[in-house]
Amino acid sequence: MLRTPLCDLLGIEFPVIQAGMGLFTSAELVAAVSNAGGLGSLGASQRSAEDLRIELKRTKDLTFRPFAVNHLVTTLNEESFAITLEAKPYLISLALGDPGNLVNRAHDSGILVMHQVHTVQQAREAAERGVDVIIAQGSEAGGFGGSAVTTLTLVPQIVDAVKPIPVVAAGGIANGRGLVAALSLGAQGINIGTRFLASEEAPIHERWKQMIIEAESDDTLKVSVWNDIMPIPGRGGYGTVPRAINTPFIEKWHQNQAEAKREAERLQVEMMAAMQQGNFHEIVPFAGESVGMINDILPAKVIVHRIVMEAEETFEQVAKFLI
Repeated sequence: MLRTPLCDLLGIEFPVIQAGMGLFTSAELVAAVSNAGGLGSLGASQRSAEDLRIELKRTKDLTFRPFAVNHLVTTLNEESFAITLEAKPYLISLALGDPGNLVNRAHDSGILVMHQVHTVQQAREAAERGVDVIIAQGSEAGGFGGSAVTTLTLVPQIVDAVKPIPVVAAGGIANGRGLVAALSLGAQGINIGTRFLASEEAPIHERWKQMIIEAESDDTLKVSVWNDIMPIPGRGGYGTVPRAINTPFIEKWHQNQAEAKREAERLQVEMMAAMQQGNFHEIVPFAGESVGMINDILPAKVIVHRIVMEAEETFEQVAKFLI
């Protein structure tokens, strides 16, 4: 059976983690991944404190297995973070900025911390903060990610820089071959989002799911105009730029970034309304370059088990090259 030390640390069967994608996660998705032996993640970003409380309870009703709650450092809601600490999930995952004292606060509540980074320097800083697991996310990833370094290049550097802290690979991974590649680079698991967006349980519009399975990798792009419309508070965010499948909205404002900056307030309202109404796929449908490897919409359980099965088969194939 495919197992790494990360599995022992997190109390899971397989080294497969579902990314915490804000409102695009739900109790059903999180529980389905965790019940399948992976680690589901409930996203707190853009979710009200009361909604988070409800989804946490629903998640606990649907699974007795470990799961994570994801918070973004740049837009942290203190009430939501307090609710998370009170709920005591097995793990809190953080992203988009220096985790600071959030690590100690989680540890004081007996909760492990996983933090996502995009450079070696960010990884070293996270290690100094005392995080338990580090996600090394390459530029291929969907949603908010680093703008330059690819997963293949980034992961081994971070593995070497933060030993013995376990590293999880993210970006451009959607199947068992990606898991094998990540383990070969020194990672102990994978953190994937786009593949789970194209799952039956993902709470996104069916058209968004269809866009993912219809798209090729080069149909995605870094949406730099996002930061003109939704500037990140202060100096946080690690300088990330979201990746999405191209749409007429993106096409229009990419060509008019100065105007987008002037119209930022109006566009923010439009984008938030689309998110709340379930039409975000018409605006900025987050997705990574892994779309080119995703051809179907499956139950999350099947996705987890297929990734593991493919990884085991790939290891067997690779072993044939050893003479």
